[in-house]
Amino acid sequence: MQRKDFHSNDPWRNARVKPAAPAPRAAPPQAERTTPESAKPPAAQRRGEEVRVYGRNACLALFAKRPNDVRKIYLTEARIAEFKPVLAWCVKQRIGYRVVENEDLDRLTESQHHEGVCFEVRRTLLLSLRELLHGIPREQAALLIWLDGVGNPHNVGAMLRSAANFGARGAILPAGAPALSGAAMRVAEGGAEALPLAQAAAGEDVFESLHDAGFAVAATVPRDGWDLYKHKLPARLALILGAEGEGMSARLIADADLRLTIPGTGAVESLNVSASAAVLFAEYWRQHR
Repeated sequence: MQRKDFHSNDPWRNARVKPAAPAPRAAPPQAERTTPESAKPPAAQRRGEEVRVYGRNACLALFAKRPNDVRKIYLTEARIAEFKPVLAWCVKQRIGYRVVENEDLDRLTESQHHEGVCFEVRRTLLLSLRELLHGIPREQAALLIWLDGVGNPHNVGAMLRSAANFGARGAILPAGAPALSGAAMRVAEGGAEALPLAQAAAGEDVFESLHDAGFAVAATVPRDGWDLYKHKLPARLALILGAEGEGMSARLIADADLRLTIPGTGAVESLNVSASAAVLFAEYWRQHR
C-alpha cells in the first residue's frame, strides 16, 4: 500500500517481547550478612521476569518512581546509612534485604560498577507505540528517540540519560528488542525511570503512526545531511539513532523525512552513537525549550 510521501515497509518483523509476569512476594525482611553461595540468581530472574538494577542513582530513582516493584535489596554496610529510609520501608512492607560484601555484589550484578547496592525488581511493562503517542498532546513540541538496533547497554543507558536530561518524551524500541538490562539502567543514572519506553509491534508501521501523530522523522547520517546547526528542527520530531558498527538501516534512512549531520573537523568518521545523541538532543532542547 502506498503511503503519501513515504514508503510503507517496516524493516522490523521479529516477534514482540512478552511482557513480564508478576513476581511472587518476597520473603520476610532479613538484615543479615550473606556469602556468595547464598546470593544465587532466583528462578524468576532466569526466566526474565525480574532484573537486577544496580548503582546508587539508578536504585534511588527506581525506588522513588515504583517502590512496589522492589522484591529484594542487597547492599554493603557502607550504604546502610544512605539507604536507611528505603530499608525502613522494606521492613514495613516485609520486603527482604541483605547486607553483603562487595565481592558478593560483583557476582550478583556481574559488574564491579554496582556502587555498593543492588535492587531485585519486577520489570515494567513497555508501552505500545499507540499508548506513547496518545500521551503526548498534539499541540505540544516533543522529541522522541527511535533506536534502530542499538544493543550496547552502555550506549543505550547513556542515551536514556541524555534524553531524560534534555526533556525527550519517550523512546521507541523495535519489535523483538530485549528488555533493558541492569547495566543499561545503571548507566542511565535514573533516566530509565524518567523516560517512557515503548515497543513497536511486529509488522507495525512506525513511520505511519508517527506521521499521523504529527511527528517528522529524522535520520542521523555522518555526512551529506542537513547541518544540525544551520536548520530549524521540527517542533515534533522523532530521531532515529542507528546501531553501533553497521550504522542505521538503509531503508530507514531512505524513508526519513530529513537527514541530519553533526558538523565537525572530519578527523574521525563519526561520533559514538550515544555522543551523537547527546549533541542532537541538546540542539533540539536549545531550539524548542
